[in-house]
Amino acid sequence: MSDTYFYIFAALTVGSALAVVFNKNAVAAALAFLFSLCGVAGLFLQLDAQLLAILLVLVYAGAVVALFLFIIMLLDMQGGERKPFKKVTIFASTIAGALLLLGVYSFAKRPELTQFPAAGQASNLLLDLKFYGAQLFTTYLLPVQVVGFLLLISMLGVIVLSKKFEGLEDVK
Repeated sequence: MSDTYFYIFAALTVGSALAVVFNKNAVAAALAFLFSLCGVAGLFLQLDAQLLAILLVLVYAGAVVALFLFIIMLLDMQGGERKPFKKVTIFASTIAGALLLLGVYSFAKRPELTQFPAAGQASNLLLDLKFYGAQLFTTYLLPVQVVGFLLLISMLGVIVLSKKFEGLEDVK
């Protein structure tokens, strides 16, 4: 039964990720990204990583997708005609795709991940909410604050970019 759930969540994740890439409408792509994140959260639940699944849904699906939708609506982006790709973009995409395939190949050739603790040990240590909270507010406090500050700056940048400057020529 768990194999069935795995295939359902994997298909949801991959299908939604492809919809994000190939969708011309930005709002529909953001919603497909939300479904993809929900699929990944389901995969985390399959791995008994409930805290990661909840954090993924709360942080990414809740905050980041809402921020994307906020930005899309403020910029009033419409789908439509896309510019053709430049040769530099095609070359960089080819290199990135080759590196991705190389990474997948090297991961597949590796026999097993030996550095991670066994599943029973991981559930005692890694799933402890107090442990995550203590790490988040002691060891990783500065990165969390920096990310929060970057999100604030990006929101301010979107507000400035989306502001209409019509009629300001009379002020000058």
